[in-house]
Amino acid sequence: MSVAGWTIVSGLALGIDGAAHTGALAGTGSTIAVIGTGLDQIYPRRHADLHRRIAREGLIVSEYLLGTPPLRENFPVRNRLIAGLSRGTLVVEAALQSGSLITARLAAEAGREVFALPGSLHSPQARGCHALIRQGAVLVETAQDIFDELAFVAPAPVAPTPPPAEAEDPLLQALGFDPVGLDELVLRTGLPAADLNARLLELELSGRVARLPGQLFQRLGRA
Repeated sequence: MSVAGWTIVSGLALGIDGAAHTGALAGTGSTIAVIGTGLDQIYPRRHADLHRRIAREGLIVSEYLLGTPPLRENFPVRNRLIAGLSRGTLVVEAALQSGSLITARLAAEAGREVFALPGSLHSPQARGCHALIRQGAVLVETAQDIFDELAFVAPAPVAPTPPPAEAEDPLLQALGFDPVGLDELVLRTGLPAADLNARLLELELSGRVARLPGQLFQRLGRA
């Protein structure tokens, strides 16, 4: 999405949020982190480097006073800002009792589009997405599905180059066709977990990788 010049809005949480921000900073777009603490607080601490990078290259937004610590009740409240700043909200993973569903509900109430990525029928983290799709959210398999729904034409790159062949992609090579966990991929590739999460999300949206229960990933063959 960021490659097309879009700004990605998320909440700087561990997992999908961190991957979304990292991927956004890798493209030509930008990113906005809406946090549930004061602007002078870094939470979670594991995202200290990402927090500083977003402060330099993107935007960090908070409605809380300086010094406000990470209080549990503040995070669902800040989700209305995430929904309000976005043209559409994409839910990648969500249990049935998830803050992501709060964001999706707020987005729908504000007249924004809601998108959901389907997952395994056996994964608790996919049930929220499936519930959203049943309620009318747009099912997303690739980034193009979002572009089409929002009537957006991605700009052509200035100097187009062919994408690397599947056999040349080191992450796809490391994945193989058997399910593998994130920790194992860190060992195989030597990449930080945040960078891997961002890349895996790109491959998942492009239909090259499937996310399985238990935080496992599996490379998919071309249709």
